[in-house]
Amino acid sequence: MSARSASYCVKQGLVNIKRNKLYSVASIGTVAACIFLISVILAIIINVNYMEKELEQKVGVTVFFENNTPQEKIDEIGKQIKADKRVKSMKFTSAEKAWSDFKEDYFKEDPELAKGFEKNNPLANSASYTIYLKNIKTQDAFVKDVKKIEGIRKVKHSQKAKATLTNLERLLGYVSIALIIILLGVGIFLISNTVMIGINVRKEEIKIMKLIGSTNSFVRAPFVIEGVTIGLIGSIIPLVIMFVVYSKLIGLIISKFGVFARNISFAPQGTVFAILIPVGIGIGVGIGLIGSFFSIRKHLKV
Repeated sequence: MSARSASYCVKQGLVNIKRNKLYSVASIGTVAACIFLISVILAIIINVNYMEKELEQKVGVTVFFENNTPQEKIDEIGKQIKADKRVKSMKFTSAEKAWSDFKEDYFKEDPELAKGFEKNNPLANSASYTIYLKNIKTQDAFVKDVKKIEGIRKVKHSQKAKATLTNLERLLGYVSIALIIILLGVGIFLISNTVMIGINVRKEEIKIMKLIGSTNSFVRAPFVIEGVTIGLIGSIIPLVIMFVVYSKLIGLIISKFGVFARNISFAPQGTVFAILIPVGIGIGVGIGLIGSFFSIRKHLKV
């Protein structure tokens, strides 16, 4: 297609939008609403995944040893655990360090109370390894395997935190897939109808163009440009709104819910929109392309 033909197609596509102003605005609004809802769903999923990754850094599996286990045996157990490919990092806490930390936490206000335990460490058998996994989803299987190691008395892990995030992620996945399919269908249907109005207005012109030898791509191009433009505008609007609202909303949540919200790690704006922008624009343009393509297809047969 020559530059002149391309310019003509772009111009006609924009003219179609202006000509069908009411339907074009309705389609842009619908696409914008669809992509806004999809963006909200994706932002929630991104944050849940981000929280899950952050949780992996904070929630560890703690391993305690049988009473009077010699340090050599503890070191041997440590090497065995560290060799596991599921382990990201681990740290050792001696009985002395455990008692020191306990005193600092519970006897800070009255250190004199701790003096009665100076000769006998009440946490003499509390040496432990705290293990952080690469993927929290492997926690159950890892705990099961660690319990089989000789010399281990007890394994503590946060089953509730792991289960909550995993179940939430799964639920959001199912809900988001269903909603996205519905919203995409609505968007394609509306753009298809909007483009169809332009086609009906120019039906005779299309027939004449086909009779004088115009190619299908030349006839189709203005309507595809119309649909893609509607989809593009409909995607940019909600992304701009989301960009403005996201950081303010996170700040509001933190200020309203205090300590609870501050203990939750929200995904940075850059991380969220590095995904939302290409996905949102891709969906908008895709909706416009598909809707316009199917609308014009049957009118190309003369």
